[in-house]
Amino acid sequence: MEKIYQSILEGVSRKQKKLVLLIDPDKFQSTKALENAIDAGVDYIFAGGSLLTRGSLQRCVEIIKKSTNIPLILFPGSTDQIDPNADGILFLSLISGRNADNLIGKHVVSAPILKKTSLEIIPTGYMLIDGGSNTSVAYMSNTMPIPHDKTDIAVCTAMAGEMLGLKLIYMDTGSGALNHVPTNMIRQVKKNINIPLIAGGGIKNPEHAYNLCNAGTDVIVIGTVAEQSPGMISEIAGAVHQNNAYLVSGK
Repeated sequence: MEKIYQSILEGVSRKQKKLVLLIDPDKFQSTKALENAIDAGVDYIFAGGSLLTRGSLQRCVEIIKKSTNIPLILFPGSTDQIDPNADGILFLSLISGRNADNLIGKHVVSAPILKKTSLEIIPTGYMLIDGGSNTSVAYMSNTMPIPHDKTDIAVCTAMAGEMLGLKLIYMDTGSGALNHVPTNMIRQVKKNINIPLIAGGGIKNPEHAYNLCNAGTDVIVIGTVAEQSPGMISEIAGAVHQNNAYLVSGK
């Protein structure tokens, strides 16, 4: 049963935007962000990172599952970031790049492992967009992000991903990016695809999240801002879910 994916589709059909807290196991030093996510009504939790050198994905998953019933989805940066105790996994194909390993190679390696789990597997077209700074994901994936002003390339890439049968398009400027995905790029991509659109990277405040939602994003992902300022989670959740004083005041 595709419970997670169906919940995303239901949100799209009802025009209900969703919020994701991305947790990097390497930076998971405190449960404060997790506690704030629960209080703020975050819809999903992603766990994973471009490179794990200190943190344990398994330990991270264990703590999250013990702390909350929020659906936990793996956001793997490599084939060893698979834990059967999560609820689902984004089966990421880096369609913005030309690195064969990230398009299909790593998927072949992980397929027999995933086949033995009960994880909900969600085929996802992952698109790196230039966010104004060099990011770990661009370096580790050995790919060049789509330039922030090349909207036509982004649109065609997303359309191709949908035609290949991918179920989600995830546009990301990467952890710690200076800027989020341009709203005009989001708007044009959304006009040309019929599958849910996720955006992450460079989202620093409620206004960023609100503008991305207005442009057509269905699911907003925050990570760095939650690590640095856990209290910001509730404010961004309010902007995404459109039910807090930030939006009521018309700011």
